[in-house]
Amino acid sequence: MAHVPSTRTVYFTGPRELDVRVEGISEPGRNEVLVRAEVSAVSPGTELLVYRGDAPTELATDATIDALSGTLEFPLQYGYATAGKVVSTGENVSKGWVGESVFAFHPHASHFLASPADLVRIPEEYTPTEAVFLPTVETAVNFVLDGTPRIGEQAVIFGQGVVGLMTTGLLANYPLSDLVTVDRYPERRELAKAMGAECSLDATGNVREEIEAELSRAKTPAGADLTYELSGNPSALDDAISVTGYDGRVLVGSWYGEKRAELNLGGSFHRSRIDIESTQVSTLSPELRGRWDSDRRLAVAWRRLSNLDVTSLVTHRVSIGDAHEAYRLLDECPNEAVAVLLTYD
Repeated sequence: MAHVPSTRTVYFTGPRELDVRVEGISEPGRNEVLVRAEVSAVSPGTELLVYRGDAPTELATDATIDALSGTLEFPLQYGYATAGKVVSTGENVSKGWVGESVFAFHPHASHFLASPADLVRIPEEYTPTEAVFLPTVETAVNFVLDGTPRIGEQAVIFGQGVVGLMTTGLLANYPLSDLVTVDRYPERRELAKAMGAECSLDATGNVREEIEAELSRAKTPAGADLTYELSGNPSALDDAISVTGYDGRVLVGSWYGEKRAELNLGGSFHRSRIDIESTQVSTLSPELRGRWDSDRRLAVAWRRLSNLDVTSLVTHRVSIGDAHEAYRLLDECPNEAVAVLLTYD
């Protein structure tokens, strides 16, 4: 049995407040393993809502992930993208697990106990840094499954954070007529073009007119066929609806938490037959469940991960002892900070 260490764990204690606590950790139970974390990714979407105190406290953290229990009320642990190595096992678990590189949907902690059933072995071709992008790619896969892009369609994506960039990367491989992205930060617009967007527009400009000009094609109806709102900014939803054409689809992947914004639905929207649909990775669309389940979607995410230059999105690596700096960067410096990782040296 390996030496059982203490663990350093991130706790959100209040709006823009967190602690890194040193806690004891028991030996693995009969059916458990002990994992030593190497790197974890900070979610700039949901986690930033939690950090800012904008997440609805009455909601469960995530009923689909065993490591996330309770509600979003402070204090809490949160996070769901950790890569590390198994260092010891309980008596009922094969010793073959020791030394395995694994991915876990687990909050930020230097060491943790888990059931092998809750771990995903990392294929040899992926580094731990690449592996922690798996949940983001899986989310983007879910967005694309729900959006059902078709050959020749015109697509617009609002928001080029990490999940927006992953969605851009996936859609860039589709035979679309146009793929336009929108973001307020110049660095993210450049990353979007590197991911395959034909153009990336400044969200602070006259977005509606610029998109109309970009999507103007002969024998093509006005407006986008498919629009994603992934910015996390509820006011962007009004723009997303306005640039979508007759009988188009708007997919809302953002979680706004407690934030609110008004929508102008009193004009052309009423006659436009636009579908507005929420899309979120914790479930699959009922229309897909005959052929798809979460295992198949995760397998697709692994394969797509190999085609996406995820490491180019990493702007900062922060030691877990300085975790507050990671969240401060995402909160205060969104043009500088895109993908922020915690390390466990």
